[in-house]
Amino acid sequence: MKVVKFGGSSVANADQIHKITNIIESDPSRKVIVVSAPGKRYKEDTKITDLLINLGELIEQNQSSEDIYGQISDRFQSMIAELGLSGDVWSKIKDKIDGSIDLIKQGDKQGIDALKSCGEDGSALLVSAYLQHKGTPASYVNPKEAGIVVRDQPGGAIVLEESFEKLFELRSREETLVIPGFFGFTPEGKLVTFSRGGSDITGSIVAAGLKAELYENFTDVDSVYCVNPMIVENPKQLTSLTYREMRELSYAGFSVFHDEALIPAFKEKIPVCIKNTNNPSAPGTMIVAELPEREGHVVGIASDTGFLNLYVSKYLMNREIGFGRRLLQILEDEGVSFEHAPSGIDDMSVVLRENQLPKKKEEVVVQRIKDELKVDMVMIEREMAMIMIVGEGMNQTVGIASNAARAFREAGVNIEMINQGSSEVSMMFGVKSHNLSTAVQSLYKTFFESASITKDPVHRDF
Repeated sequence: MKVVKFGGSSVANADQIHKITNIIESDPSRKVIVVSAPGKRYKEDTKITDLLINLGELIEQNQSSEDIYGQISDRFQSMIAELGLSGDVWSKIKDKIDGSIDLIKQGDKQGIDALKSCGEDGSALLVSAYLQHKGTPASYVNPKEAGIVVRDQPGGAIVLEESFEKLFELRSREETLVIPGFFGFTPEGKLVTFSRGGSDITGSIVAAGLKAELYENFTDVDSVYCVNPMIVENPKQLTSLTYREMRELSYAGFSVFHDEALIPAFKEKIPVCIKNTNNPSAPGTMIVAELPEREGHVVGIASDTGFLNLYVSKYLMNREIGFGRRLLQILEDEGVSFEHAPSGIDDMSVVLRENQLPKKKEEVVVQRIKDELKVDMVMIEREMAMIMIVGEGMNQTVGIASNAARAFREAGVNIEMINQGSSEVSMMFGVKSHNLSTAVQSLYKTFFESASITKDPVHRDF
């Protein structure tokens, strides 16, 4: 059995839905399908989920929402008409949208999550109905019926272990099952959504619960690239990655997956294949637990902007027991999560996402650090970018750090921070955001266009 997930671009319009049903029907082992909400049909288009969020906000503010509601309605009804389906499909989608709107108007906190989920729910109703229309036995399966049980954490649901046993029961069903992604239900029956990109999370959960032979994730690219193709022209495609490599790359800005999305499949050691809906015969990229020895040890370069560096300095900080804990406690007290915390004898940096520390909160945090920790200096450096080079076995490979440093030097980019720590698969560099593209291009040239670096099982140069 294969579990197959189709992203937003794969269900964006009637033509795409026709393509994915052909893909499903071409392989009898593709028995369980997870779908996203309809995505963009063209560059300037708006995703259905964004329209639904906008609709919910307008209703909460008692503002006119007819125009947005009409856009959502027209989008679904045009797909239904083009696919030759009956009006009953729209009636089911409309009932769920209207029911969610009623909850919002009643002040029910579940309303916004319920409305956000209507995009995925609508896609699943459409796809299952079209498969039936084409003569393929298929059923729409609501996440509650499927057994996806989650913790009550709106917009950030976490799956509960009991889900996996319940999901396994779906293996006894003979027809093709179509499940909407992005949401589950609490033990009390409350609908709760996952974080954005949550349909990938659903697909991974379903694959793990069913103990699938393979989890296929169809998107709009032939494979994962070793670097962002918006920064480097025609970059190398990756045919295979390990779970650890993919997770590091996803965290550091790869847009293929949310960094948490594949964890359930990884835990069950289920191989994942990323494929292209528009070119399904392409082999795609396989993500597996282990891979044989490679010639090159850097497999990808990921990057992302939107970071800041909180720099704290105090003489003999290293001798002050509990300093780091108290610094991080201040952040926790103020509801701020951190990403990395490299430190030295007299100083410590804490890397944060910029949205975690708006200006008003920054003033409070800085003042508390000064008052409670009696530091010599505290400084905030915004507009930072993080660049991560990733690959299994990097810690046993001579020259990784020195080659990376050379690449930055040749690009004329100053390294603001280095964080390698104990990781065997990644090394992270902080640079100013405006230097990101230049640095990434130079790193790509060094690691993917130059001679390969030799391996030494003993020596480490970083």
